[in-house]
Amino acid sequence: MILTVCLNPCTDVTIELDALNIGKINHVKNKTLSFTGAALNVAIGVARLKGKSHATGFMYNENGSLFEQALDREGVPSVFIWNKGRVRENYKFIDNKSMLTEVNDVGEKISQNKQDELVELVANLSKNCDVLVISGSLPQGIESDYYRRLFSVAAPNTLKIADTEGAKLLAALQTDLDLVKPNKDELENTLKQEFKSRDDLLKGCYSLLDKGAKRVLLSLGKKGAIITDGTKNYYCKSINVAINSTVGAGDGMVAAAAMMLEQGGSLDELLRAGVAAGTATVTTFGCISFTKEKYDEIYANLTVEEF
Repeated sequence: MILTVCLNPCTDVTIELDALNIGKINHVKNKTLSFTGAALNVAIGVARLKGKSHATGFMYNENGSLFEQALDREGVPSVFIWNKGRVRENYKFIDNKSMLTEVNDVGEKISQNKQDELVELVANLSKNCDVLVISGSLPQGIESDYYRRLFSVAAPNTLKIADTEGAKLLAALQTDLDLVKPNKDELENTLKQEFKSRDDLLKGCYSLLDKGAKRVLLSLGKKGAIITDGTKNYYCKSINVAINSTVGAGDGMVAAAAMMLEQGGSLDELLRAGVAAGTATVTTFGCISFTKEKYDEIYANLTVEEF
């Protein structure tokens, strides 16, 4: 079973426009609400791939029940640490050139007592899981070291995956992670360096290995991804698809990689599965995940090369 921890859930309001005209009236072509959060998306992705997932994290009294209902519809059991207030709202505007403009809310503060409750809950839930995934941003009132606290209480032999950046990722790396999945911008932000070539990116991945990761899966967006464990390096180019939204693509990649890791898959299989799920996600407008059918179709057409 794969346990996912969502620390900062949000309601994604995805709005499709002909064009985003700043300072002028804009007319909506299509609008979709998604009850989401990086780790919740991962849990749903695992369920779409016919795996077993369980969602936990922080939730809010005023509208949190909508998130429970969304997870129930996907067959994902959940248990949360509840807080006062309501879940934050993020707005994503997509124009006819597939340009994405995001406006993200900050959300409510989390008390120290609630933080401690979640640490205890993760410790207990991890006793019955094979993989622990913690991903996404932190709400107000929580320091970056909280990532380290949560991973540190995982039951022995639990595989640990982090999808975050900066100080949060550096803190998580102190717990000997089995997999991290930054994208290029996140890698640069974390290491305070600029990477231009594939060799430069690989050196950046090696830096994360030196800091405590066992494997690094680096997303390159529509160019695909690379993966390394310091001994072998693989690259997988994505296939050309119609990009309707990039929402949740990285989370889909984590979901598929987590399942492959749980099954004992090889390094190249982790990469291929991750790219297939990430690519499948971008084909859907306003959706936070992918279909198993689209995943299988894309997976069959991907090629992984060692370099």
